[in-house]
Amino acid sequence: SQAAKMKLKHNINPVLLQFINFIVLVYSLVTYIPWYILSGSKQAIAKAKQVKARPVNNKPGGAYRSVNSLHCLASVLYPGCDTLDKVFKYAKTKYKDKKLLGTREILKEEDEIQPSGKVFKKVILGKYTWLSYEDVYIKAVNFGNGLAVLGQQPKTNIAIFCETRAEWMIAAQACFMCNYQLVTLYATLGGPAIVHGLNETEVTTIITSKELMQTKLKDIVSQVPLLRHIITVDGKPTTWSEFPKGVIVHTMASVQAMGAKADTGNKQPSRPVPSDIAVIMYTSGSTGIPKGVMISHCNIIAGITGMAERIPNLGEKDIYIGYLPLAHVLELSAELVCLSHGCRIGYSSPQTLADQSSKIKKGSKGDVTTLKPTLMAAVPEIMDRIYKNVMNKVNEMTSFQRNLFILAYNYKMEQISKGYTTPLCDSLIFRKVRMLLGGKIRILLCGGAPLSAATQRFMNICFCCPVGQGYGLTESAGAGTITEVWDYTTGRVGAPLVCCEIKLMNWEEGGYYNTDKPYPRGEILIGGQNVTVGYYKNESRTRKDFTVDENGQRWLHTGDIGEFHHDGCLKIIDRKKDLVKLQAGEYVSLGKVEAALKNLPLVDNICAYASSFHSYVIGFVVPNQKELAELARKKGFKGTWEEICNSPEMEKEVLKVLAEAAMAANLEKFEIPVKIRLSPDPWTPETGLVTDAFKLKRKELTAFYQTDIDRMYGKNVK
Repeated sequence: SQAAKMKLKHNINPVLLQFINFIVLVYSLVTYIPWYILSGSKQAIAKAKQVKARPVNNKPGGAYRSVNSLHCLASVLYPGCDTLDKVFKYAKTKYKDKKLLGTREILKEEDEIQPSGKVFKKVILGKYTWLSYEDVYIKAVNFGNGLAVLGQQPKTNIAIFCETRAEWMIAAQACFMCNYQLVTLYATLGGPAIVHGLNETEVTTIITSKELMQTKLKDIVSQVPLLRHIITVDGKPTTWSEFPKGVIVHTMASVQAMGAKADTGNKQPSRPVPSDIAVIMYTSGSTGIPKGVMISHCNIIAGITGMAERIPNLGEKDIYIGYLPLAHVLELSAELVCLSHGCRIGYSSPQTLADQSSKIKKGSKGDVTTLKPTLMAAVPEIMDRIYKNVMNKVNEMTSFQRNLFILAYNYKMEQISKGYTTPLCDSLIFRKVRMLLGGKIRILLCGGAPLSAATQRFMNICFCCPVGQGYGLTESAGAGTITEVWDYTTGRVGAPLVCCEIKLMNWEEGGYYNTDKPYPRGEILIGGQNVTVGYYKNESRTRKDFTVDENGQRWLHTGDIGEFHHDGCLKIIDRKKDLVKLQAGEYVSLGKVEAALKNLPLVDNICAYASSFHSYVIGFVVPNQKELAELARKKGFKGTWEEICNSPEMEKEVLKVLAEAAMAANLEKFEIPVKIRLSPDPWTPETGLVTDAFKLKRKELTAFYQTDIDRMYGKNVK
């Protein structure tokens, strides 16, 4: 079974193992009845087995809807709140003095010199200081009015290019209130992509931070001729002489002060209507230049209505930690869900998230330890990193400790697959691991890319909580599907949300049909109020990716291939763009090859590559430094990190490990990479080789490794 494959290997004496298994069996029998009566798991097990979505008709390719919205799709969170400004006003009235946005104060910054001579900035952070719903509302009103004083008109674009922080959300709420169209750009986008977004949207004002202004904007401002105002959210920047004439720099506080003084009494503010554009979100895009997705008020509200329905008991007791880019639809949606339900949002960053994070001074506390969140969103890349770090720590334990951990891990895996909980293991064995994320997480939300079964099961076991795996696109306002909390199956993304319906369309070239047995398969189409307006100033691409049916329902053609299981849950099985036909006619799914090999301890990241002019697959691998160095030592290879990665001998050794894992994952012979290139440098969003959600940018990776591709395919390389 799949659970057996994911179990950890131990080296316990077989006789001792039999005795331990007998003790576990006795314990299970003694505790089963009181646990069954007291824990309420009877209902959870029953819910897990229920059908979660059904097709609305019996025709092949008929749309599937959640059983909770079979007759009518949900589109509004609260009655009458059909625009985002109304949603926030409703929440402000209901939760007035409750804490909403939290930020940690910086007590001290230090430079720490590493043995290599590099200097790392380290911070010591204090407690979280909080703004209430009322505070945030007043700040947003003042900021919106201040922007009007600077000449911002309703239904015109304004850009935000800033790290995830409280001021980002305040600025966004100000724009929603005043009907300004918020253009969002990732803080990690490269210069040309930022210039493209700012010029295409013709913004005159950009909201940013001091650091991003100095590091990113400074060099490109001269290429944005329409820019007139730069607003820094964190105080006055140091001025520089080469700044272009005609551009004025303001602080957010000074704009709010202007807004507070402004006489708006006789002027009726221009409130948005549901069809007005709220956000133009530039996707970092795994292909080509970024596209601006136009998302209306009603798109976002429908999306967050669907998401909120999948999080049971969401409310004032919840604390959410915000650290992913707010320019990403997953983070923006998650925070708007929290804001509309009375939850607190504490801000963080990937560099300060945990006690071990790169910017946290040794011995001081990371953000999760201080905040103790109950809800957290993560992209698979971050979960994979946690998984590998914990497993490395397990391998460093004494033999007794390691075997104890492995026994508890495997026991809990069996219990979870039956729908049972393990309170004793949770409190004795996994408590320490759980504390890595603060110890209070009750739901982990995962999106942005597929999560491997092994990582999902690891998070379930070690963090003692369900992982809500979701599927959605910027073009569907982030909404599509999310697994239910009592569904502990792996590898699936759940049933359609109550705000949308999903159908599968035949894709003949790939051999996927909605009449396939046992499961209908095909390209995933999402329909509903959450499906966005289209791409900004890109009518031809909009017509290609969006269609409207005879009932006026808008559909998004995702390019992803899925299959529906009998209980109405969706599984993503392929992607149109990832399918390559080899010279001999076999189709290779690059995503499938990567998924099979990505979770090896030796692999930090992998990109498979295939060409229709050749008969085999090749790959680029970012190896795990510790694991590869150990492998080199075992093989007697000496050298620097670069020399190890550039060694043909080490390439062959890594290929052997990959081939073994590929066979174990039942890959076909033609799907297994035959040659690889080991990359000494990691792929980060800053390198431009992966997106902010750490999805591979195949076009950029291909260009970057073109010389290696030619070498691996035996072309003459000059």
